[in-house]
Amino acid sequence: KKRSAAFVELRLPKYLAYFERVLVNNPAGAGHMIGKTLSYVDLSMFQLIAGLSYAFPRALAQLEAAHPRLMALHENVSQRPKVAAYLRSKRRIAFNQMGIFRHYPALDA
Repeated sequence: KKRSAAFVELRLPKYLAYFERVLVNNPAGAGHMIGKTLSYVDLSMFQLIAGLSYAFPRALAQLEAAHPRLMALHENVSQRPKVAAYLRSKRRIAFNQMGIFRHYPALDA
């Protein structure tokens, strides 16, 4: 519980702010993490935000306003036709208590 509090209060804002700056400073525009087209980095960031919203929904909700480009990236990636089809498919394994992102309500902000 102590480590979770430090993660939510210190590390989560620190790293989300870093990734937000990466988006802002992308010379090709703030629509992608690097370059001007979808990359594995964008997909990875999508998965990170999705996982954090499962594991720490209250903490992430409190940080969303400070990271609008990250939230927009997550939304944009989720709406890409092939990604959206995958998210709706039976192949997708939902977040659960056995994966890397686990939700423990007592550990959320």
